[in-house]
Amino acid sequence: MSDRLAVWPQYVMPKRALTVLAGRMAGASLGKLTHWFINWFVARYQVDMSQAAVADTSTYASFNEFFTRPLREGARPLADAAFVSPVDGAISQCGPIDRDQIFQAKGHHFSSRALVGGDAPLAALFENGQFATLYLSPRDYHRIHMPCDGRLLRMIYVPGDLFSVNPTTARGVPGLFARNERVVCVFEGAQGPFVLTLVGATIVGSMQTVWHGLVNPPRPGVMQEWRYETQNIQLQQGQEMGRFLLGSTVVMLFPQGVMQFNPDWTPSRPILMGEAMGKRI
Repeated sequence: MSDRLAVWPQYVMPKRALTVLAGRMAGASLGKLTHWFINWFVARYQVDMSQAAVADTSTYASFNEFFTRPLREGARPLADAAFVSPVDGAISQCGPIDRDQIFQAKGHHFSSRALVGGDAPLAALFENGQFATLYLSPRDYHRIHMPCDGRLLRMIYVPGDLFSVNPTTARGVPGLFARNERVVCVFEGAQGPFVLTLVGATIVGSMQTVWHGLVNPPRPGVMQEWRYETQNIQLQQGQEMGRFLLGSTVVMLFPQGVMQFNPDWTPSRPILMGEAMGKRI
């Protein structure tokens, strides 16, 4: 079956209604039912609870509390590198941005301008730069950390679709990551500006950041922007910056001439938060 045919049901299924329902259920405290579902999920997706700060699944009051569980101290040491992986997951794609075109999968690209919500001056900062698209599977740790030190400048909520973001859908849905709902976080680092984008998906109940809290819901259906230039919100490399309540994808943008990816970083390779992602040029 072709990838486009495989994703066809997603065009007609009620993705938003399913996502709202899943978000409500995941946030509910349902006692034994919640614990049964968490244990089923751990077995189904082979979640390594030995990495969690609290390994006992019976202590989590809701599925969301389990899903966004912190790791035990020292589980993710930071590599001695200018740029480190912000998440546990797998590399979907990474490499150079061709003018403003970002490679999604065979036959598919999307523009940096579309990704950041149509802001042409912002997108122009990353022309011929570097990008990384990182996929978080259901079994992964779902907190997002800083790849390098950064001062927060802006946050942009961009409404959109709620397609799945798994590899099959990335191959089958054109412009997927600039089409789905997303939260674009713009930082200034020692190397210049960089963007860290949280991409929503089917069943992703919400996305949140450490400085704002829950960004969605609500889903107002229009773009929203928050400006932080006059505030001194500094986040250090490895510090948590946000999290997904049910999993998704992170897309990062860096300017031209700033960073070079770790040669071990290739598509489909599993990654851990804190490992060396790249070096400063």
